[in-house]
Amino acid sequence: MPSVPALLARSPHTAAAVSPTLAGDLAYRLFFTTSPRMAVRDVDAATHSDARRGHLTVRGTELVTYEWGSGSRTVLLLHGWRGRASQFAPLVRELVAEGFHVVAFDAPAHGSSRGRRTDIRDWVDAAEQLQAVHGAFVAIIGHSFGALAALTIARSTVPAPAVVAIAGAASPDAFLAEFARELHLDAPTTARLAERFRRRLGIDAATVSARYDAVAHPLPDGTALLVVHDRDDRRMPDSDSLRLHDAHGSRSRLLRTDGLGHTRVLSADATLDAVIALVTGGLDAVDGLDPARTPAAQGATGHES
Repeated sequence: MPSVPALLARSPHTAAAVSPTLAGDLAYRLFFTTSPRMAVRDVDAATHSDARRGHLTVRGTELVTYEWGSGSRTVLLLHGWRGRASQFAPLVRELVAEGFHVVAFDAPAHGSSRGRRTDIRDWVDAAEQLQAVHGAFVAIIGHSFGALAALTIARSTVPAPAVVAIAGAASPDAFLAEFARELHLDAPTTARLAERFRRRLGIDAATVSARYDAVAHPLPDGTALLVVHDRDDRRMPDSDSLRLHDAHGSRSRLLRTDGLGHTRVLSADATLDAVIALVTGGLDAVDGLDPARTPAAQGATGHES
């Protein structure tokens, strides 16, 4: 999850001296905080305005959906926690120029959608509804928490021949661990946070793994994976992305960038080139990219390509 304000971040750490249970409950509330909402950036405004808007209802909350292009091949975009669909504007323009139909949504409590609370089940539900309307997707592309959602749905109810995970992680455990590290939570507080997380979803640890861990339970055979992560990502370090890449062997490609952090990597030329190559020509096209434009692109073996 994204960083929380410093004053709020100190609350669980302070409470842990009194009660790890209380501290874990405070951390849980912070973990699922979605405010403040991200505004549309000026550079993305034109693409955001050009979208054809629709609505769908997820667990009683009305979401805003977006469409661009009119091709027969449809790509689904999934934004991250505290993100919004408009962040994909540079990629949307590239995909539409290549003849793709692009669909996205703002999750509950995000962007232009209603609601004050949400979790991964809403991303899954929205994706399932969009698939029912638009048919099978040729690719599912997710950023940060949206990457986890992309991996989850591609392994279950919304299969696709290609998945792109940008600045993401392979399982909820990575987000929980990074959040605990950021807030300097002790072990009992972290355990309480994980317990509250599982209780919210109504499942035990084994089911969390089966449903949401794409390392322990990789994508279906035949699904191509592109993993993109910046080495300087301070919000979500790339260690889990490396595990994800390794778990998928020869059907995964890894693009590691430098100096872009967690958000700018989404619109970087190297990222756009690799994504367009994957959706237009598959893994072979990714392998054939000009090394001068993607100097940090790595193949399944981990060697520079």
